[in-house]
Amino acid sequence: MHPLLPSLAAALLYAGAAAYQGLRLTQRSIPDKRLLASLGALALCLHVVGLFFQLYDVHGLNLDFFNAASLIACAVIGLILLACLRIPVENLLLLLFPLGTLTVLAAQFMPSGTINPINEHPGILAHILFSILAYGMLTIAVFQSILLLLQDHQLKHKHPSGLIRNFPPLQTMESLLFGFLFAGWLLLSLSLLSGALYIDDLFAQHLAHKTILSCFAWVVFAVLLWGRHQLGWRGHKAIRWTLAGFCLLMLAYFGSKLVREFILHI
Repeated sequence: MHPLLPSLAAALLYAGAAAYQGLRLTQRSIPDKRLLASLGALALCLHVVGLFFQLYDVHGLNLDFFNAASLIACAVIGLILLACLRIPVENLLLLLFPLGTLTVLAAQFMPSGTINPINEHPGILAHILFSILAYGMLTIAVFQSILLLLQDHQLKHKHPSGLIRNFPPLQTMESLLFGFLFAGWLLLSLSLLSGALYIDDLFAQHLAHKTILSCFAWVVFAVLLWGRHQLGWRGHKAIRWTLAGFCLLMLAYFGSKLVREFILHI
């Protein structure tokens, strides 16, 4: 099967779900959670089908720049849809569905960079899995921090919009943020550990910059979690540290991939 049809269908469903959710929130009414989850789950299934045919070929795993972005978006949306069953995080879908639309279309229509297919032993594949889950969980934390910043701003100025009226209390939003951060930090720890165990030569494999920046990001998130536990960090300080760590992590992965695939062609 060609990935074009499921990819286009997934993009349309993501866009439709985002439009429905946005329209309901601007009308200051609560979206139907079952309908929203159903649209998202169907889009996610089609996203997975399209990704399967884009990622796998006879030579191995084709994890180029845009395929990687699409895979991480897929993981993020899947995690949030599962989380919606237990905790009130459906507002994050308003940001994640457009992300899914963009990454699905980019993976389908943007040119591929220079990259060798990945055909490695299970240890390297486990490292890749932990990395994707870590990036996904920390992406959720960043989106949660953006919503938290918006909620805090509107509550301080006493003019909450329809979106903010459907948010959980500020304290719950902060607790969710640090829950996502802790889970992402643990997954990033596993990613770095598995990389140290199974990657033979960082310089020969052009992974030194990625590893160094990822370690810096790990330290930033570790300090943030320590500051929360020991010093009670919250609000704008927590959001700034979250964004700083995320920027380092995105430079580590997508920055290095962009340079390698589209500039250096290695």
